[in-house]
This record gives sequence, C-alpha cells and structure tokens, in this order.
Amino acid sequence: MDDEQNRQQEDWLNSRKNRLPSFTEVLSRRTRPPVDLFMFYIFLQREGAEDILDFWLDVQQHENLCRAYFKDVRKSGRTIKEDWPQYWEYARRRGSIYGTVVGLQPNAAKRSTTSTSEVINDQEKNANAHTADEKRGFQRSTTPGYEKEHTSSLPTAVNSPDIDPPRSTTPFSLSVRTPTLFTLKRASRAPTVIPRSAAISRMDLIASAERIFFRYLSPAGTVDSPENHEIYLPPALRIHTFPLNSTQEPKSQSDLNMMAHIPDMFHAQKEYCFRAMEQDAFPRFLRSKAFGNLTPMSALVRLVVGLIVLWIGLAAGFSLIFLDVQPKSKRFFLFIPFALAILFLISHQYELDPILVFLGQSESTPFRTLTIREPYVKRLLLGRAIWVTTLVSTCVVALTLLFWAVPGHRL
Repeated sequence: MDDEQNRQQEDWLNSRKNRLPSFTEVLSRRTRPPVDLFMFYIFLQREGAEDILDFWLDVQQHENLCRAYFKDVRKSGRTIKEDWPQYWEYARRRGSIYGTVVGLQPNAAKRSTTSTSEVINDQEKNANAHTADEKRGFQRSTTPGYEKEHTSSLPTAVNSPDIDPPRSTTPFSLSVRTPTLFTLKRASRAPTVIPRSAAISRMDLIASAERIFFRYLSPAGTVDSPENHEIYLPPALRIHTFPLNSTQEPKSQSDLNMMAHIPDMFHAQKEYCFRAMEQDAFPRFLRSKAFGNLTPMSALVRLVVGLIVLWIGLAAGFSLIFLDVQPKSKRFFLFIPFALAILFLISHQYELDPILVFLGQSESTPFRTLTIREPYVKRLLLGRAIWVTTLVSTCVVALTLLFWAVPGHRL
C-alpha cells in the first residue's frame, strides 16, 4: 500500500514538471511560489476581491469542523441518527456532502462531492496549521466576538441544497471594493485553522456558521463590524437571514429543524465561488505569475523611468550629433541610457524583468521579491527572460549604431 502511494506521489511530481498547476492544487497548498496560495491571495487582494477566497477558505474550515464533529460522535460509539436525528433525517431525504462520514448508505441520494469538498486530504489539513507563516503579515488574527444582538430570531430564507449554482464570474466583475495597486493590511479575521482545545459541540457549528453569515452574506451596513464584507452571489444562492443564535441552544422544533441545515448551509455558495475563481481570476493569475514576475505598480514605475531615461538618452545623442563632438567614438557611451530605457520599457510591456528571473526572483508586492521554486514556472520564465534579453540587446545595438553612424553637424 505504501509503495503504491509512493508511486502515485512520484508520478504526480513528475507530471508537475511539464505543466502548470491546477486551481485545486493551489487551494490545497501543493504548489510552490510564485503560483502558491499566498501569491494567489495577494493577487486577489490587489483586485479587491480577496473576500471571495476568504469565504471559500472559511467555509472549507466550517465543513472540516462539521466532519470532525461527526467523527467524534462515531468514535464515542453513538450513531449520527441517535445523536442528531434531525440532521440524519435531513441528510437521508435531501442528501449531504458528509454522506460517507455520517454513515449513510452508498446508494442513498446525496449531492455531488466530486469538487472542492474533498480538495484537502489529511496530509494537507496538517499543512494548514502553517498558513499563518505562509501569509506572513497578510494573515488575519483571531476574530473578536461578534455582536450577538444581530442574531435575533428572524424568518429564514436558506437556499435549497439542490440548486445548481450558475457558472458565472460575476463576483469579480461586480466587486464593490476598489482594486488597489498596493497590498494593504486588512482588519483581523478568523484564521484558516481553528485549534481544537475541547470536543466539538453543535453550538460550535452554529457559531461557525453565524460568523460566516455575518461576515460575508449579510448586506453591508446591517452589521456594526469592520469585518462585514458582503460578497456577490446570484439571487438563487443568497441567504437573507440567520435565525439561530450561538449563545442560546435551540429548543423549539423549528430551530432544531433549522439547525439541521447548518453543516450543508454554505456548500452551494462555496462551489459557486470556486467555479468563479477557477474560470475568471485563476487564469489571469497564471498569466501574471507564470509568464511574468512584476506587479502592476512595479511595471508602471518601469514605464515612467524608462521614458525619462530614453528622453535623456535621446537628448544626449542629438547633442553629440549637433555639437559634432569628437572623437566620434564617444557616441558609443549612449548605449548606457539606451540599455536602461529599453530594458525598463520592454519589462513593462512583458511584465517581466529578466535580471530578476536570472536571479530566480519574482515580485510578490511592489519591489519585494521571493524565490521562484515551481520547476515548470521557472523554466517558462527563464525562456521568456532569454527572449526579452535578446530583444533588448537587439534594440540597444540598433539604436546605438544608428546614432553613431549619423554624421556630425555643428549648428
């Protein structure tokens, strides 16, 4: 069994040497810089759309919390049917992404689980504990307690679990937040991994769902908290109210029935966000980081500096011509401003600095770099860096020889 797993791991590693990573591999933290989850988060942060990834990660953690609860129940010797009859009946009738965990029959009706709910295996879950180190200063600290007065009992409009979320990229096209060229620190949020200091209870599941609802799904301005960043969802997937309260255990039959929705409550929204990121943001992220190594701000600075240096070089070149400076070989020194100007301008055009690539570096934030560790991306960037270097050298030589060959004429 171990040999088979090792063989599969080796085959996967060999296949990664000749292709770009998939979105699932990035989310499961199986990739290296500059196409890892940390860089994808920064990429979304520059576009003002990191709330979508935050939502996906927090719902993933919520689902892991529910799985841990179900496993704890089964380890205690009780069945889910005995411990939580309302949820068992709900899962039996409508299906659940936890079907194999709660012990439902394989032929029982359940929703598809072939997407993001199984994206993180046991080994990757352990790696999640190091997320704070990976995100460095961008990682959020523990969330302060939410104001409980916003969780009063209200009529519910929970989405139907059978809804197939539309394949749309609207969360990015209709983002209400302004994209930023600089990566700014956000208000503190819950960490991706919630440490377990005691047995998980159903109230913990309610608190987790309540936190997600008021953070991402509650309309902006309805919650008096700086952490409220509503994400866009199509009307069929919106959840308008959250009638449960994490400080009061449900007692009425309606509350108990509502609590049965908690484990699967955000799965359809999570799948929609997954597809939106996979189809819209992720291809742009690969184009940015697998074929370039500059941030938009750094590329813009290179454009401005390149134009200024080019103006200086042209001014010096025309001065040498119209002053008829001798010896004529002094004009060869024009290659210095021309080389810098052409390098900056072509680097802006390709969003790639060949010098940084040859040093094995890629920008994470403006003028801050990290080492390129993804093998296939390193080869791609090296090939493009050689092409950019050849193009720069050709332009510099042609421009320098042109100014050298022009006869001098003193005005």
